[in-house]
Amino acid sequence: MDNELPAGERTRGYRFLEMLPALLSYGTLLGLVVISFFNPVVAACGLLVIVLMMLFKAVRSGTEMMIGNARMESAEDVDWAQRLALLEQPEAAVVDEPRGAFQLRRHQRNLAAVAANPGHFPKPSQLRNAVIVAAYNEPYEVIAPTFQALADTTYDKDRLIVLFAYEERGGQGMELTAKRVQREFGNRFGHFELVRHPAELLPGEMAGKGANITFAGRRLQQIVDESEFEYSDVVVTTLDCDNVPFPSYFDYVSYEYIVHPERKRMSFQPISLFLGNIWDAPAPSRVIANGNTFWNLISSMRPLSLRNFASHSQPLDALVEMDFWSTRTIVEDGHQYWRSYFHFNGNYKVISIHVPIYQDAVLTETYGRTIKAQFKQLKRWSYGASDVPYVGVRVFGRTAGTPLLKDMVRFLQLLDSHVSLACIAPLIAFGAWIPFVMSMRAEFMDTLVLKLPFIVGTVQQVALLGILLMMWLGFNMLPKRPARYGRMRSFGMILQWVLMPVTGIVFNSLSALTSQTQLLLGHYRESFDVTEKATHASMATHAAPQTQSIDISKITARAA
Repeated sequence: MDNELPAGERTRGYRFLEMLPALLSYGTLLGLVVISFFNPVVAACGLLVIVLMMLFKAVRSGTEMMIGNARMESAEDVDWAQRLALLEQPEAAVVDEPRGAFQLRRHQRNLAAVAANPGHFPKPSQLRNAVIVAAYNEPYEVIAPTFQALADTTYDKDRLIVLFAYEERGGQGMELTAKRVQREFGNRFGHFELVRHPAELLPGEMAGKGANITFAGRRLQQIVDESEFEYSDVVVTTLDCDNVPFPSYFDYVSYEYIVHPERKRMSFQPISLFLGNIWDAPAPSRVIANGNTFWNLISSMRPLSLRNFASHSQPLDALVEMDFWSTRTIVEDGHQYWRSYFHFNGNYKVISIHVPIYQDAVLTETYGRTIKAQFKQLKRWSYGASDVPYVGVRVFGRTAGTPLLKDMVRFLQLLDSHVSLACIAPLIAFGAWIPFVMSMRAEFMDTLVLKLPFIVGTVQQVALLGILLMMWLGFNMLPKRPARYGRMRSFGMILQWVLMPVTGIVFNSLSALTSQTQLLLGHYRESFDVTEKATHASMATHAAPQTQSIDISKITARAA
């Protein structure tokens, strides 16, 4: 079995697994109604178990969110360039840091391990970091801050290989933008190159980011073949053109790459913060962006379930073996985890990099288009349910050579995440009233059923503490309020959280059900919907902008 998604007709087993998320999601929602009709007490007990489980998960997530934020703030304060430099001659290193600095004892253990076995660890001077910046048709004002952030990184720019991967389908405007980027930034890195993905798709490709960055990855392989570098000495990071990495990101990634002996079987995941244009986005987009930010903080604290998301780094030798990224999926980031997991027979993990890469909330020039673009983005993300059959046929077919128990745990986690995304919000919002209404028949009058709406309501009131926590943390993470906005905008950043139940149902659950229904019916998505993003400044410059990056001066100041 190859490492790519199937094209054309699926086997019966594969089709069943494609249908499984939708069957379970619709079955859960409709099952509550059916069971409530025949026995409201059983339905009430089942719903109460689900609600209490979600309460437990919420408490756990809130704790991890706070710890994740503290870990990120600590990592931002570390001089990763200095730590990386100490790995060059670890036997002579003197660690001069205050007690209690982020993972100081781990750093000391790493120095000792590298000094004791120098042949097992590459030196920092051997490494190169390659960056593939993917773009479609975004204007220069959108793309420039990303390259400026690369130019301002604390990592040695002479050891940066930067490829600007853009689509020929973007038209003449994209071509002119690419040439301007080359003029402005081409001489600021060890190697810079424009890589234009052809408009006519290559065999096996679907129009999307995966095909674009894979095309650029193959060009990177040629560049390395023409140099004195080894594949294992090149760490590759993919960025969307509106992504702004923290200044010390590449030093941090290089450090972690060196100190892990199993580095080939790893990828490195920063924390995506959707704060770039947060002040300009409408309230629904802000709530969703903050929710995604918090989830990424939580995920950084779960090493066993951490997955590739958006921008991430992986060694070139592994990418070459796997033929880079999938060219037949619209969710190449999350899918890359499963490709890597099965390629390495289960001996693969994602290492959390506790510094941010700033991204943007969804925003276009009109409120209506923003809401539509937001739904499209979440629908694209939730199409990750297409990984369920990809994983399932390898787990149950036992063709991958991976540990069965480990496979089953991961498969069930994957399936549960998609079914929960589709079901939990409507169940908690409305589920308690279904057994209550059905119990109005005299033969089913029961104290538990009658009190269920009030019990769930009490749990929801307790859950408000979690929303208060998100309000507080989200407000403290905000970039400085732009001068064009008054204090009422800050008040709106707090008031926006009343929309959370609405966004949970209308956007998260409905987008998940839509994607799962497409898989259920065999209506496969064959194109990548580019998410429109902008800021106040870009909307003033362009009639229909699509992305915009955060002001990097804020990040540089924070790092300093």
